[in-house]
Amino acid sequence: MKAWKVIRSIFVWLMVVFAVGMMVFTVISVSTFDRADRKLFGYKAFIVLSDSMSKTDFNAGDLVLVKEVDPATLQEGDIIAYTSQNTANYGETVTHKIRRLTTDASGELGFITYGTTTDTDDETVVTYPYVLGKYSSHIPKAGTFFQFLKSTPGYIVCILVPFLVLILLEGVRCIRLFRKYKAEQQAQLQAERDKIAADRAETQRMMQELLQMKAQMAQEKSTDEKTEDNTADTTML
Repeated sequence: MKAWKVIRSIFVWLMVVFAVGMMVFTVISVSTFDRADRKLFGYKAFIVLSDSMSKTDFNAGDLVLVKEVDPATLQEGDIIAYTSQNTANYGETVTHKIRRLTTDASGELGFITYGTTTDTDDETVVTYPYVLGKYSSHIPKAGTFFQFLKSTPGYIVCILVPFLVLILLEGVRCIRLFRKYKAEQQAQLQAERDKIAADRAETQRMMQELLQMKAQMAQEKSTDEKTEDNTADTTML
């Protein structure tokens, strides 16, 4: 029984840590991941949506970490995240490799970028203002987990269900404590009833003893009176 209580306590604390951790991770991820204006420990985090770099570096569903740098320090072969100006994915964040440095039609400095899987250059030149940072590392499949967590099934599985389990466990514990309290209360009441019954029985016993003593004394007094009468009659004779 004691071992079960220890196991139950460990399980409850693990569920608490997991549920709270998932909730904190969700808040942080929603407010930070895929946000070009937010950083986490000095890094911007973006979810990879395609396999355009899967041949060499990372896959769809991975989470890439990008460090903000001066675009003038970037070189050929560096991987950068930028805000796309291409017609197919305008405004989306793309993480591709620099093929070479160049200028656009207006003479602004920028980069020709490409995905290593297709080895095809991107449609437009990535000029400095659209560079979000330099690729630093990635976390495999963390993006897939984050996307799942943002979905309704992910919320239910990772946050709602653990909290419901905790509520259920605490409800069961409260019911057990209430039953234990009621049992102890009933036991206490029964003990008081037994004590009252015992006191009553003792009182009745004492009353009976008193009545017996009274009857015995009355009998002894009657015997003494008879003896005195007999003695008096003998003296008169």
